[in-house]
Amino acid sequence: MAKNGVGMEIEALTKEIEDLTIHLADMLEATLHYAGVSDENLELGVKSYIEALDEVFDDEDGEMGYKEIVRVIEFLKKKKPLLFE
Repeated sequence: MAKNGVGMEIEALTKEIEDLTIHLADMLEATLHYAGVSDENLELGVKSYIEALDEVFDDEDGEMGYKEIVRVIEFLKKKKPLLFE
């Protein structure tokens, strides 16, 4: 069965979202690496970062700029210092 234009567009957008998700995950790993998280702790660092978002911002809605990202990393450095050794 041939896909219609809408179906093809949805498929293309879904692929783009998947690609952007992978790119964002890579950027988060790079950010944590430069913040001092060792390569062997990067996976745990990413999980910890995501969990810390709720703790740091406590259901706040808003944009995440670089200052907010730094705030989460500073929180992690205090709460999970072993990630940064």
